[in-house]
Amino acid sequence: MKILVDVMSGDNAPLELIKGAADAAREYPDHQILIIGDENVISDVAVKNEIGTSALTIVHAPEVIHMEDKPLAVVREKKNSSMSVGLKMLAAGEGDAFVSAGNTGALITGATLIVRRIVGINRAAIASLLPLSCPVLLMDSGANLTVTSDNLMQFAFMGAKYMEKIFGVERPRVGQLNNGTEYNKGNSLQIETYQVLSESGLNFVGNVESRDVPFGACDVLVTDGYTGNIFLKSLEGMGKFMMGTLKDLLTANLATKMSAITLKDKIHDLKHRFDASEHGGAPLLGISAPVIKAHGSSDAKALKNAVRQAIAFVSSGINREIADYAQDFDDKKLIADAERMFGR
Repeated sequence: MKILVDVMSGDNAPLELIKGAADAAREYPDHQILIIGDENVISDVAVKNEIGTSALTIVHAPEVIHMEDKPLAVVREKKNSSMSVGLKMLAAGEGDAFVSAGNTGALITGATLIVRRIVGINRAAIASLLPLSCPVLLMDSGANLTVTSDNLMQFAFMGAKYMEKIFGVERPRVGQLNNGTEYNKGNSLQIETYQVLSESGLNFVGNVESRDVPFGACDVLVTDGYTGNIFLKSLEGMGKFMMGTLKDLLTANLATKMSAITLKDKIHDLKHRFDASEHGGAPLLGISAPVIKAHGSSDAKALKNAVRQAIAFVSSGINREIADYAQDFDDKKLIADAERMFGR
């Protein structure tokens, strides 16, 4: 398959992203990696840093979407940017998946307007894997500030399908992030969503408080993008704080340093758990072709893992099953609307 990689967007572009793409090409030789960006810049960086690019295909795109650019720049002012060119190639079938560490708003806007959503899916959502002992998928982590109960039900289905196909979780448990576990907690949206999810046929386990998420309360955590993004960043920040505190404790004196040696493997496992680069990125579920949002601060390791994630996404066939669900969902909505208008 062909994986399209935007190497000009992100905090560490283009050097780390070119490195990561080259590493991915070596690790996954059965797949073609196409890197998109200013070919002169890419060539200069590769030569200067002795990065072999013979296994990569360079696609020229002279413009860059910066973090401060408005989301619509990807389809208006910067149509020749690496992000826009990559999305157009994906939409035209010239690649099987697209990876970018760039401007989140621009990527979501471009994916929605250029690649398009799966027919019947009302909103695409960012599916972020939380850095916990047991994998928990957060739906949504930043794409949609306001949502409806139908949006959240679609997020729940797409997230459950992702956990089933990618992680092999049978009947993934779906929970709604809320300020209490009772069915009548939250505002009118949470109360309505609780009812909708209860009748959805999914393995809905009810409302989940944020304090219970790290202890395996659910496999898929559903909420709006505003709340989800705050929750995700709080969790990431707490992970960094705890690792920093642990480092200070274990390097305080000779005795603690000796203890650290005996705990070396355990500490490495803990760091691995909280390392966002291990996951690579977050897929935009609901888009008609696979789009992976890599972390803005992605290094070579994170980019390589984002490519791995893109390959797994394409291979899983998730989008076909989401499309089947969306068609069924639309049919049921039409029947329900007709019954409300004309009676049974």
